[in-house]
Order: sequence, then C-alpha cells, then structure tokens
Amino acid sequence: MASKRVLNLYAGDYLDRLAHLRGDDEWLQAALQDSTTAFVPLWEARNLITREPEAARAAFLDSNAELARGIDAGELILLGRFRERTCFAFAWQNPRELPPENTEFEDLRRIGELLDPQEAGLLAYARAMVLWRERHRFCGRCGAPTASVRAGHVLKCTDPTCATETFPRLDPAIIVLVSDGQRALLGRQASWPRRTYSTIAGYVEPGESLEDAVRREVLEETGIETGQIDYHSSQPWPFPSSLMLGFMAQATSTDVVLHDAELEDARWFTREDIASGSVALPGPQSISFRLIESWYDAAAARPLSEEPGARIASWGRS
Repeated sequence: MASKRVLNLYAGDYLDRLAHLRGDDEWLQAALQDSTTAFVPLWEARNLITREPEAARAAFLDSNAELARGIDAGELILLGRFRERTCFAFAWQNPRELPPENTEFEDLRRIGELLDPQEAGLLAYARAMVLWRERHRFCGRCGAPTASVRAGHVLKCTDPTCATETFPRLDPAIIVLVSDGQRALLGRQASWPRRTYSTIAGYVEPGESLEDAVRREVLEETGIETGQIDYHSSQPWPFPSSLMLGFMAQATSTDVVLHDAELEDARWFTREDIASGSVALPGPQSISFRLIESWYDAAAARPLSEEPGARIASWGRS
C-alpha cells in the first residue's frame, strides 16, 4: 500500500528550476532584461519580507528597485520560474541603502511558518544558494578566486591550470522519533528555550548508511538501542545547508544514558505529557514537530493540533 505523502515546510513542487537553461547565456540575458523578472535579495543570511499583522509575504524586487540596480550579473543566482516570473537571488552588499518601504530583512527561522508555504520554499532555496556562494569564493584545491558559471550554480576556479568546479553542497542529517510503544524519546540542548525538547538528530558520517547513522546517533546521545527503522519524510533545512532525513524507530532498550555533551537532558514522554504542555515542542515549521505529531496522532484520541494544552516553544519570534 502506498504511504501517505508528507509535505514539510520548504519542500514541494513550487518551482520550475529551469536547470536546462542555466548554461544558455542568450536566454539569461533576455531574462534579466524582462520587466517581469523578480529578484530575491538576502542580507547577512536574512530574507527580505513584507510583514502583515498575522502573516508575512516574500518581498520580490523588479529591475527598477533601488536594491536591484547595478547588480553584477555574475553575482546573480537563477532560482527558476515561480508563479510565472523568472527569479534570481543575490546578496545585498550595501547596508546604507534602505530596503523598500514596508519591508525588512528577517531570519527565515523566525518567520518561516508565517509565510505562504511556496514562498517559504523559494526563500529557503535562495538562502541556501547565497550562503553556499559566500562560503566558496576561493578554490578549495589551490586557493585561487572562483567565478560563477551556469547562472550561479557552479563556482569555477579562475586558475586555468586548476579549473576545479564546485557545486552547491548539502549536509545530510538524520532526525528520528524513537518510541518504545507508549512513549517518545526526546532530548534538549542547554541553549534551547526552557522545557523545550525535540527529536534526536545528527549528521551522517562518511561511509555510513542512513540507518547506520540513526542507530549511532541515538546510541551516542541517549544510550538507547534501536531496532526497526522506517523512513518518514525529508525537509530542506537551509541553516545553512542541511537536508533533514526523517525516520521513526523502535527502541529495544529504555535506560537513558547521556554519552556525550550534545544533550543537556533526554527522557521519555507519554502522549499525556505532550498534551498537557509539560514539555514544549519545536516549532510547526520543523520536521521534528511533524515526526512528533505523526507518532502522537497514530494512537491518540484526537490529533495533536486539536490539543489546547499542547505547548510550542517560543524561539524568540517577535
């Protein structure tokens, strides 16, 4: 039987990436001269948005906007076609210029869940690409400067004797809801808001399968051994370049032992604990919340979304 599709924030078919046109210089020049083309600026890893009383919208610029004037075409990154407009991302370099009226640069982690999901996905993509570009301005092989090719999707070493090409990178990370049947295993880091607990997560290491990474991370951080592991869903997480791969796992032991300094605490929580608000959950925009919600809803009298006592952590969003 086919599994139900899970669509996490920042994911989905919201964009035609136009990958086949990234090397077409003639088409790119025409797109830049098209009055309908939209520009997506970032400043210090923050996206430009328009705030509304109970929501937010992505702020798109056209070629006449002050922030978009004089941009070097080599600094632009083609995102693709979004709602009938070709979109390019770029890093805004002049902090003395004010953004357009009624807009501001905001951290996507703080306002992502307020955005239209498709706009959130586009801004996440733009953020990931701009940060990748800023961190690879020099060749990792010889140290020479890199230059943008293929509409910003490849950075090529400018030393012709090297000419190494660097592509956008992703860091695969597993994230897992471990259950012993009636309880969920959640942990917290010391820097998180008070009483906030989340699912176990960690980066995949070279030479590891995803299942191996799940077992290792859970054992390293909590001392819990796991048996059956089932894939749940994935989520692009551009902070700055992770791809979160979500799993559900069955515990084969129950005694929690913190083996490293990654977590301040880890413990088992019942559905009653979660419904009562005795633990604060990660934000709804995260795959961690979706994993907890899926586990909770599988054997609860009513969905987690309908529990008035359930508590979501405040991560400082104003």
